[in-house]
Amino acid sequence: MSTITESRPAAPGGLLSGVGRSTRAELLRLRKWPAVWITLGAWLALSLMFGYLFNYLSYASGDNSFSNEGATKASLLAEMMPANVPDVLLQGMPMFGGALMMVLGAIVAGNGYGWGTWKTVFSLGAYRSGVIVGSLAALTVFVVATLAVSLGFDLGLSLIIATTESQDVVMPSLGSVLESLGVGFLVLEMWAVVGFALGTIARGPALSVGLGLVWALVVENLLRGVGQLLDWVDTLTAVLPGTAAGSLVGSVVGVEPGGDGTPGVLDTVAGPQAAITTACYILVAAAIALVVVRRRDVA
Repeated sequence: MSTITESRPAAPGGLLSGVGRSTRAELLRLRKWPAVWITLGAWLALSLMFGYLFNYLSYASGDNSFSNEGATKASLLAEMMPANVPDVLLQGMPMFGGALMMVLGAIVAGNGYGWGTWKTVFSLGAYRSGVIVGSLAALTVFVVATLAVSLGFDLGLSLIIATTESQDVVMPSLGSVLESLGVGFLVLEMWAVVGFALGTIARGPALSVGLGLVWALVVENLLRGVGQLLDWVDTLTAVLPGTAAGSLVGSVVGVEPGGDGTPGVLDTVAGPQAAITTACYILVAAAIALVVVRRRDVA
């Protein structure tokens, strides 16, 4: 099979124009793709259950559930108020939100191969870099949209609860909202781009999704457990993507003593270090996707 190179005549307008066209095309694909809406719906359902539903049922019945054992009714109610929305927005992102974004990133890239879309576009002479950057840009737009929808969703639920329970409505400060959005973007974007890189390496959605989920939900947790016994493993876990994401969120929402808090929220490394590590993973994963697609035969 012959390798299609960047030197082949490309579509008019150059690389930047190609990025723009690719971004618009990918946004159209994402908007009309049921998998995208299922992913967003699954995340909102998880946010509803673990952020509000379980807490409200425990508050209303006086029977603490597994997710809030030992909490008082006053503390449960305070966690569901609008002022606490920035923390609720972040709590499920290291594990649940990150896993869903990684799945989405993997299928976006994997189906580019599986459906033959990228092969056709590259055969027509499009810049490979422009196609990949445009696809990553569209994925980033979806991450930002997910954050915005999640914020509005959580805020709406908290206002309903505050009104139902006749509580004073105290809105979160602008600074806390912006901080949570920034942290949430880094976490979700990292997992989405890592999934995208896996999709380009595996050239299909199934293997990339499987590898990503096994790593995020199983391997990293096992390594953190072993790290309590072996110093060199503990050092390694400090730079893993899940540790960075969990520690970044933990630096904002806090971590309960004894490790009985929200799954995936950690205090392993300091917040600034976790933010730098997360940003590095975004850049490295995007670079890997670009290099793999430019260097490898996609025919």
